Amino acid sequence: MTTPQHHARAPHRMRLRVSSMVFGGAVSMATLVLLYQGLSLPPDTRPPGEQLIVSLESRLQRLESDLQAKQLTITEIKNLVRQLAGSNSRANSLLGSQYGVLTASKFVRLPSPWGYRCESGRCIKEVNDGIAGLVTLNQCKLTCGPFGVLWPQPQTAKLGTDVVEFLPTNVFLTPLITEEVLPLLREAFDIFKGNLEKHHPHYSSGSAPWSSHWSPSSAVHGVEVKVQVQGVETFLTLHTNESYELHIHTDGDKTTATIIAPNFFGARHALETLTQLVEYHENRGTLMIVRTASVYDAPAFKYRGLLLDTSRNFFSVAAIERTLDTMAANKLNTFHWHITDTHSFPLYLESLPNMAFYGAYTPSQIYHPHEVRHLVQYARVRGIRIVPELDAPAHVGNGWQWGETHGLGKLAVCVNKEPWLSYCFQPPCGQLNLANPNMYTVMAKIYKELAQVFSPVDLFHFGGDEVNLNCWNTTEEITSWMTANNNSLDVDAYYDQWGVFQEKAYQLLTTVNKAVQVTGILWSSGLTGKERVERYLSNSKYIIQIWTKGSDPVIAELLRKNYRVIFSNYDSWYLACGAADWMSKGNNWCSPYQGWHVMYDNSPHDIARNLTGSPHSDLVLGGEAALWSEQIDEASMDAKLWPRGAALAERLWTNPRTNWQPAETRFIHHRQRLVKRGVQADRIQPEWCYQNDGACRRQQPLLPVLENCLP
Repeated sequence: MTTPQHHARAPHRMRLRVSSMVFGGAVSMATLVLLYQGLSLPPDTRPPGEQLIVSLESRLQRLESDLQAKQLTITEIKNLVRQLAGSNSRANSLLGSQYGVLTASKFVRLPSPWGYRCESGRCIKEVNDGIAGLVTLNQCKLTCGPFGVLWPQPQTAKLGTDVVEFLPTNVFLTPLITEEVLPLLREAFDIFKGNLEKHHPHYSSGSAPWSSHWSPSSAVHGVEVKVQVQGVETFLTLHTNESYELHIHTDGDKTTATIIAPNFFGARHALETLTQLVEYHENRGTLMIVRTASVYDAPAFKYRGLLLDTSRNFFSVAAIERTLDTMAANKLNTFHWHITDTHSFPLYLESLPNMAFYGAYTPSQIYHPHEVRHLVQYARVRGIRIVPELDAPAHVGNGWQWGETHGLGKLAVCVNKEPWLSYCFQPPCGQLNLANPNMYTVMAKIYKELAQVFSPVDLFHFGGDEVNLNCWNTTEEITSWMTANNNSLDVDAYYDQWGVFQEKAYQLLTTVNKAVQVTGILWSSGLTGKERVERYLSNSKYIIQIWTKGSDPVIAELLRKNYRVIFSNYDSWYLACGAADWMSKGNNWCSPYQGWHVMYDNSPHDIARNLTGSPHSDLVLGGEAALWSEQIDEASMDAKLWPRGAALAERLWTNPRTNWQPAETRFIHHRQRLVKRGVQADRIQPEWCYQNDGACRRQQPLLPVLENCLP
């Protein structure tokens, strides 16, 4: 065996920890077996017989008090075993083969022969001779480089290189805040403590097995989290200051982490940063925190989002909660909920139960009002706003079919119409019926309930993309209505009516929101094009979300006309790209797959600068990665979102001047962190690469590469 041979040859002063110190309880026969196998004892030291097993166990138990909390040299351990063992090959066979294989592997953790040192921001793996001062991998990652393994990278940070050990039971909160903020902070602190538990490698079902014989200093070391917040803000808006300071100081048996923030949301971000300055100590069975640190941090962009489409496929509340948890771990602040589409209407409305009755896939695949309110609060505690989207006037269909049987006429047209390619951009088809005034009555009721369950609404997504004018122009009810109102049937006439619809939709939302105007978001579309956007859309009312390529000249037009924009350019930030086409042979329309490197390097400011010569920092609000769910459900959701969504998060939080390469080591560690938190994040590299920083990056060969060497 490689490990025992290594220990047999190790220098005299190499230190090993006896298993009882790791697992607790009396020193067991498994301990003797570990010593027996791991130190390659000569034949004359073998136990005299099976009958001595009980005697040896008893004698080891009497030595428990001496073994606990001690570090023994190999020579000391050998001497101990020699005192307890005689010379009998039968006992040796029993201990070495049967008892050793079955028991030692179950109860004993072998120490790693490897250690790590930090060099130029990389953790270098070396054989641990006990002399060079090497540390564990977790400790090295925690303290190596200017930012350790913090993600997203803070604006400025100074981290100490030493750590102190503690237990999660010794962490407590000292709030220095207003009463309005206190309930939110207490919830956030509970989440923080829960995330500390998840550092343990055997965390399961809400708890971790913190049981060992820790050193006295680790067992009593306390961590005080002191939070100073002056503001009373409890709801996130585009004007919220999300900055914070975090200072860690250790004095004796106490570490104090002081958080200073203008409001709850900055303080919450600081708690996430603090979580990432803690790791599990592999050899001690404790947590460890950097001894000292100072972090000054604030986001580069106001809007840092993810979109989830729950219409094409349904996602459970638990799956959405997990997504919100992971967004919080990355300091993303906006969950764009694309709730409905032509495929389904999975939202139950108390005033319009027929929408879900006709529109849900099954009765169990519906979001009820109390679940939506729960998710809004769940997100808020995690520093996230939920932006609802009711896509219109296109992308409506299933769920709208009940109008005629209830005396309201056709609320939507072209619903499920074939051949679909003539009436929409993907099946099934459907668009609102502009000729039916009852459609607006229904829209008002939908907006009213959305405004209630998502209250308070500071942003609302109206959708507004992929309108197919041919659908309207081939519907007799609409063409007759157009003609009766002295409208022509050309493209411009339909754009005029689309513009009228959008203005009515905005006014309906304002009315049901108690006359409070809400900033609207619209997808880039024909309505936002060069010749039309100023005619139909006010730049004070609307933000335009760009989903076309980052080189689209329309972006420059919008910025020159002072429209605020959010980037979701599909050539970098569409997460479903790179799959097989779901309607035909070949790849899907937005292929190829974009890896985390592309997502990380997609800078909104650079896009604006390349097109206009200016970053337009005042107009570029941020960005959003979109997960459209044609080929995704919650079984594959995590791997599609993460860890690529984390690359988006650092771009939008930090907006680093560098490309992905300096972030690689932190990124790979952050993926590991997300997995510990229960996220099924996609793997980036083999484990060997994680343990050997920078060794897996593609390089130029020093010698010519011989091709076709094998037959």
